Amino acid sequence: MDHKLLYASAPTRIDFGGGWTDVPPYPLDNGGYVCNMAIDQRAYVTLEDCGTRYVPPSTDPLISAHLRTFGSPSVKLTLVSDFPVKAGLGGSSAASVAIAAALSAHRGRRVEPRALAELSRQVEVDKLGIAGGRQDHYAAAFGGALGLTFTDKVHVERIVIPESMRLEMERRMALVYTGVSRLSAHTITTVMREYRQRVPRVLSALGRMAELARQMSHALRRGSVDTLAGLVEEHWEHQRSLHPTITTPRIEALETAVKRQGGRGVKALGASGGGCVIVFDCPDINAVVAAMGPPLGKVINWRLAQHGALTGRHGHVAGR
Repeated sequence: MDHKLLYASAPTRIDFGGGWTDVPPYPLDNGGYVCNMAIDQRAYVTLEDCGTRYVPPSTDPLISAHLRTFGSPSVKLTLVSDFPVKAGLGGSSAASVAIAAALSAHRGRRVEPRALAELSRQVEVDKLGIAGGRQDHYAAAFGGALGLTFTDKVHVERIVIPESMRLEMERRMALVYTGVSRLSAHTITTVMREYRQRVPRVLSALGRMAELARQMSHALRRGSVDTLAGLVEEHWEHQRSLHPTITTPRIEALETAVKRQGGRGVKALGASGGGCVIVFDCPDINAVVAAMGPPLGKVINWRLAQHGALTGRHGHVAGR
């Protein structure tokens, strides 16, 4: 066994509600709230300590940014994932957290989840200029289901999901990849500009989304999938009202087909513009997706990720 190898991984997430309310300046003005849940579609990192051997610079901007931050020129990082890119699952944040966890472990430091979330986000902001919210990094670092309150700091509440509800959710909630998200920076800039201009439509939508996210946390604690599905469905109506490009023709078509089958609780994940969608209670979601044809995507098998970032000297330590 090569003891120069170190492994790390971090999960992606399903954001049930409250996304956008973790993006500055909303948290400082009003207090944001997000309810999300980590899932075992993970980013995996392999770190090799090359000693005195020359290591060519990485072509991956995220890896390069972390290496500059940590000052670790003698290591080689390899990043892979088992989820689609730009899928609205917080994949880039999961990768960032996994990289930071690997480099911290290489230095012999065990970084607590909160510090790992903030460190990984700071690298993206300072080195890559990627501005945004914090929820994805916290889901990747902590794992499990979270209720996150955002003000001038982040309050983390772990939500214990009863085993019976976990099994029921995995049976009743489908995760569908609709294609690469093409949400532009212009959309995000426009939404936040309208928020600063106090546009009533945006203010009302964001406020209600945060409140629905709080109610989702209660539904998870109570083990009520029915309540959660209803809240998710209402949240999508407010989310899509923020900007016309948040939904897409494919998402609209999927929602129509799902409802014809008796399904409900359709909601796009992340900022949307494509990517993944969750669906509740569609009796044959695979048939619905297959009937729509390519390039709609596929149904992704998912499981709750009880653990956030993991590191170890054996590959399976950093896996499921």
